[in-house]
Amino acid sequence: MDGAYSLILLSLFMFVASYAAGFIPLSVTFSESKLQIVSVFGAGLLVGTALAVIIPEGVRLLYDAVQTTQINLKNNASTTKTIQSMEDSMPVVMGFTLVIGFVLMLLIDQCSSRHGSRDVEGGLMQKVRNDVTATLGLVVHAAVDGVALGAAATTEHTEVEIIIFIAIMLHKAPASFALVTFLLHEGLDRIRIKKHLLAFSASAPISALVTYFGISQEGKESLSSVNATGIAMLFSAGTFLYVATVHVLPEVTHRAGGVLKKNQLFFLILGTVLPLFLTFESH
Repeated sequence: MDGAYSLILLSLFMFVASYAAGFIPLSVTFSESKLQIVSVFGAGLLVGTALAVIIPEGVRLLYDAVQTTQINLKNNASTTKTIQSMEDSMPVVMGFTLVIGFVLMLLIDQCSSRHGSRDVEGGLMQKVRNDVTATLGLVVHAAVDGVALGAAATTEHTEVEIIIFIAIMLHKAPASFALVTFLLHEGLDRIRIKKHLLAFSASAPISALVTYFGISQEGKESLSSVNATGIAMLFSAGTFLYVATVHVLPEVTHRAGGVLKKNQLFFLILGTVLPLFLTFESH
């Protein structure tokens, strides 16, 4: 049960840290201009964490799986050919997984839009759909992160579990901050924002625990490879990119009148590159 206890502690810490990061914009009163800058900075964080943290970590885990297979198998002509085939198929697997995550959020978004278009209050419903889709996209993304962490906890690769936890925290805290700033900019009241934040903060810990305790002993043995966790990370990156590029960034640009001011452009770029420096620091 040591693995269960450590996962419970990690999940609890993940929930508290994520909620605290999202609560920061709620505890500070921003003027309209400052809120615009914070929203742009949060949008940059979403894009930067997907590109600089999640995708590289997923790619690394997939190639680690190939190296682990190479170490475990005997070095002969047959296994060498199998490993070479796995390496050749990796780019296809990565691209396919990213696209599936992106397309899933596209379908969810379109289904909610078709359902909501019947309402007379079209403008209000559009705003509600933007809020719900943004939150739903990040909740799905965080849940997949939790699955990756829970799957890693079932294996004997403790270092993989820690790496995934660090990677999740590096982008979960900025994402939590970005989500709240986006919802504030959309004009939601603070009570509703707290509910959105609670759902986002709890999704990864819950999915991690459900994955860990829900997998059978046979399943735990079959997850001795980290291949599944790498795929889960890339899938979540696809959902992340959809939310950032289809909802958050266009909304921020639209509210800025189509062209960002120099200070807004600076903070957008700063938010995008900041996760890259956090990644260097973590390594």
